[in-house]
Amino acid sequence: MRTVIAGGHGQVGRRLARTLVERGDDVVAFVRSAAQITDLTELGAHVALIDLEKDDAVAVSFELEGVDAVVFAAGAGPGSGAPRKDTVDRAGAALLADAAERAGVGRYVLLSSRGVEAARADERPDDVDDVFWAYLRAKAAAEDDLRAREDLAWTIVRPGHLTDDPGVGLVALAPVGDGDKPRGKRRKPGAAVGERSDVTRDDVALVLAAVLHEPRSAGLVLDLVGGDRPVDDALADVLP
Repeated sequence: MRTVIAGGHGQVGRRLARTLVERGDDVVAFVRSAAQITDLTELGAHVALIDLEKDDAVAVSFELEGVDAVVFAAGAGPGSGAPRKDTVDRAGAALLADAAERAGVGRYVLLSSRGVEAARADERPDDVDDVFWAYLRAKAAAEDDLRAREDLAWTIVRPGHLTDDPGVGLVALAPVGDGDKPRGKRRKPGAAVGERSDVTRDDVALVLAAVLHEPRSAGLVLDLVGGDRPVDDALADVLP
């Protein structure tokens, strides 16, 4: 499988690139700076200089020729203000989807976030600051844009609080309902995402890789936190 990772130099993107290369996949990492190239090539990935805030869908689509799947793992990053949450986390995701459609790429995996349902309902918790609220609203809009596209087999993964602890390969996944039509099997009582709210970036990368290699995950929105199930088993539990 040939996969493009937008945000390939990000903390999750680098881990995903390593994971996919180790599985034998052909990986292309989109990065914004030439200074980031060596970090990715040392992992065995190819690199393309793409800036989703500046390049257009036509230019990006040229880099997607012959690609099987794209993963949007880009983000404005810590220290960025609310405006860049929109230009990267929303508009960048939509631009990648536009380019994927132009290039005939059928598979799109979006790294989103738990908490977007509150943003979609405009129910802001008291402890959420302006910038993080802008981030959640941008992610909600990116999800809505992707879910409306009929030419892309999409999967959305919503991890909880990300940590840099070493991954253990044990997670909890729960499908998020689409209105009154839940997608995927309901988990057994007590097995749904609930008590924990954190997950390691290592384990997020493992889940993204598993989702990419499982066509039946298309159309699923998945909450993800650390848990007690191996990644492949946790994913199998929620497949339709």
